[in-house]
Amino acid sequence: MFDADATASRSLRERICATVRTAIRGGALHNGERLPATRVLAADLGVSRITAEAAYRQLEAEGYVRRRVGDGTFVEIDVGSRVSDARPPETPADWSRHGAQIVRAGGHADPSVAMAFSAGFPDLAAFPVDTWKRLTARRIRRDGASIMGYGDPAGEPALRGAIARYLGQSRGVRCDADQVIVLTSSQLALHLVATMLTDPGDTVWMEEPGYRGARIALSAPGVRLRPIRVDRDGLVAPSGAPRLIYTTPSHQYPTGVTLSLSRRLALLDSARRSGTYIIEDDYDSEFQYDARPTPAMQGLDEAGRVLYAGTFSKVLFPALRLAYLVVPRSLVRGFVAARTAHDGHPARLSQLVTADFIEEGHFAAHLRRMRRLYHHRRDLLLAELARRVPWCRPFGTAAGLQLTVTLPRGREAVLTRAATRAGVVTPRLANLYASRPPADGWLLGFAALSDEAIVEGVRRLALLSPRARA
Repeated sequence: MFDADATASRSLRERICATVRTAIRGGALHNGERLPATRVLAADLGVSRITAEAAYRQLEAEGYVRRRVGDGTFVEIDVGSRVSDARPPETPADWSRHGAQIVRAGGHADPSVAMAFSAGFPDLAAFPVDTWKRLTARRIRRDGASIMGYGDPAGEPALRGAIARYLGQSRGVRCDADQVIVLTSSQLALHLVATMLTDPGDTVWMEEPGYRGARIALSAPGVRLRPIRVDRDGLVAPSGAPRLIYTTPSHQYPTGVTLSLSRRLALLDSARRSGTYIIEDDYDSEFQYDARPTPAMQGLDEAGRVLYAGTFSKVLFPALRLAYLVVPRSLVRGFVAARTAHDGHPARLSQLVTADFIEEGHFAAHLRRMRRLYHHRRDLLLAELARRVPWCRPFGTAAGLQLTVTLPRGREAVLTRAATRAGVVTPRLANLYASRPPADGWLLGFAALSDEAIVEGVRRLALLSPRARA
């Protein structure tokens, strides 16, 4: 933009020329585009017509414009072919060590569209949108401008209370509302834990295989991540005293096993004696199909060593951007302070509507409907795989929005490429290992798929040959 009050070291003519050059180089003015007449330009900029005329003559001499008597002044240069070479070459980003680590890891992104068989996607079409709209409109009518300001960094008291009551009744979590911190995602919860509880040189135990997003979030500078084996009874804890342990005890991701009671008690006792903190990620405990959910490990914790994380992304909808972290009383003040250093607080309206949704019974009713629906879809996928794709061997099928299948050894890469060509998404089990996986496999999501989509997806998998050449 032309600045008539710019430094006096440059004349008005020079400033007009510089403005036009910048507009052409930046793509705001294109080849062949007509410029204002000198009379109009002079009036718009508050300069003399002589100055405007001199600027156009200078730009014409430089080759930026072409002037035709009686017709006007036009941009002459093609920015794509004649000016792009003047741009400075792009230099590599100067990342910090932690930034470079995140870039190498590739970050973590959930699927944006549900298709066969993208994992971790709930059925959004089954969500009671009309109920949500009604609750939202009522909140706006009731509270109006009073909820448009900044909120409590720990989260709205109404929602924290609703979460504490729900967790106590359904998951056996022992907490009160003051221990609940409402966040925008479980990923943020893990980042906060890494920020507040780890230092360079500390060791963090991670389940192997395990949630890739947790591995990325807990990879703080200088922290050593140690993969820990999982068997049919869950995490196989070796001797040692790590600073943190990340685990999914109720439904291990992705094997589906449950951490046994004896191992839970041993892990808690070891954490108490060594000063270790345990992150219990209860990411999909609401969706158990073959048995009653195992109560949360946090309910057994007598020493204040467990931090319990949960999210509404799977049980309600991802765009809600609400999750929570239940922390021991001794950590509440510090975690609330850390929360303010990230993004302040979640949107107040969505928190209050979620609280109403829970307290008025809509949440429980929605969960019952979704359990029945997902249970049916899981059974259909298992039946279709057994009938059509016997070389896919399912395991870890008792809960969740996806199930894991093993593949013939050494065939994962070629089968994944073939599935992609067939229009089927097959997330690789290998991505959940820090080391080489002992078995090839896929995670097959089913929760958001119609019966027809499940049948068609399996039909396409059945056309693949496990003996195809790489």
